[in-house]
Amino acid sequence: MLEQTETLTLQQTKQAIQTEHAPSYYAASANPSPKRDILRDDIQADVCIIGAGYTGLSSALHLLEAGFNVVVLEAARVGWGASGRNGGQIVNSYSRDIDVIEKTVGKEKAVLFGEMAFEGGRIIRERVEKYNIQCDLKDGGIFAALNDKQMKELAHQKALWERHGNNQLELLSTTDIRSMVNTECYVGGLLDKSGGHIHPLNLALGEAAAVESLGGIIYEHSAAVRIQRGEPAVVFTEEGSVTADFLIVAGNAYLGGLMPELQAKSMPCGTQVVTTEPLSDEMAASLLPQDYCVEDCNYLLDYFRLSGDKRLIYGGGVVYGARDPANIEAIIRPKMLKTFPQLREVKIDYCWTGNFLMTLSRLPQVGRIGSNIYYSQGCSGHGVTYTHLAGRLMSEVLRGQAERFDAFASLPHFPFPGGHMLSVPFSALGAWYYTLRDKLGV
Repeated sequence: MLEQTETLTLQQTKQAIQTEHAPSYYAASANPSPKRDILRDDIQADVCIIGAGYTGLSSALHLLEAGFNVVVLEAARVGWGASGRNGGQIVNSYSRDIDVIEKTVGKEKAVLFGEMAFEGGRIIRERVEKYNIQCDLKDGGIFAALNDKQMKELAHQKALWERHGNNQLELLSTTDIRSMVNTECYVGGLLDKSGGHIHPLNLALGEAAAVESLGGIIYEHSAAVRIQRGEPAVVFTEEGSVTADFLIVAGNAYLGGLMPELQAKSMPCGTQVVTTEPLSDEMAASLLPQDYCVEDCNYLLDYFRLSGDKRLIYGGGVVYGARDPANIEAIIRPKMLKTFPQLREVKIDYCWTGNFLMTLSRLPQVGRIGSNIYYSQGCSGHGVTYTHLAGRLMSEVLRGQAERFDAFASLPHFPFPGGHMLSVPFSALGAWYYTLRDKLGV
């Protein structure tokens, strides 16, 4: 039987990716991290992982702890993609909640998804403690309601999450939320004390150091340009190759056309983030007295929090198809000032964009190809916690414990209507519809 081969040309790879970190606040305040070698040899491993973001790093760490020999290939730098650019919020569950999954898989199977919905945040905290990762970890996150309809939805969410074991939730009245977020925008909210926030790039860098402390090897500037399927699989880079018993594909929004069958059912999207200059202690404490992170309940939501050095990090908006906007500050600053008009004279020090991968169902796309290629992608903007769970699932399935992995793999996924050519306009039209509903409060 002939082996199947996929190729992404070197020219395409170089055009698709710039290999240094985006000019973000996170990159500017990152902990010291070594520049890692480029793969220039033909080597072997038990497991080869494509991508040194959260999914790849979490998988590597779990597998190394289980005794596997692991090599990670990163096209750019550790945490270069969404893992090092996101809003830094630890948000539980999935981009579509447990009740939506229940309608697809039934009540009995949905129980398993409910058991896993709050595990990713616990894994992050375990990693931070066990490996002494310095990433400004803070507890507590707020879902903020802009109208009565959203408050009813939050009451439903509280009951749903409590039914699946989260007992750290508190509904917030208008008075309550204004004591926690100094704005008149919100009518109430839901506080999840098991949520929280981190410096996302420093979390990734700390996890990479933990991987290496256990004997794992990470190669940077070593894009996978060709995959030779078979037992074992072979992953080729420009100057080397890895032959491995198992392959984990964790490139997410930056995988490109390397695995064509994964590309059809997902679409890269961009989100924008700004960071202010450092605020005074008094100003920072007045905005978010308990230092919780916040996201609103709109379909295209805004999210914000304080950094470790008391800057406001504010993000929002979605660019379908992952184009980089010409003026990020012009998009996000008006949103920030609508929430906090008291910041009108405050300067913006950093602006950046980053891509995440969206599926039509907004649920993760998980599965296996052949006998030894595994993948997880498409967190749909809800990846900080899920990716850490995904790493544990990868370790389980490679050790023969497939139940939880297979639960995600069984979720149905469909191509975007009209293929990639029409996915962007159709998605934008859908977003316009839901944004209109948010504005009307219906």
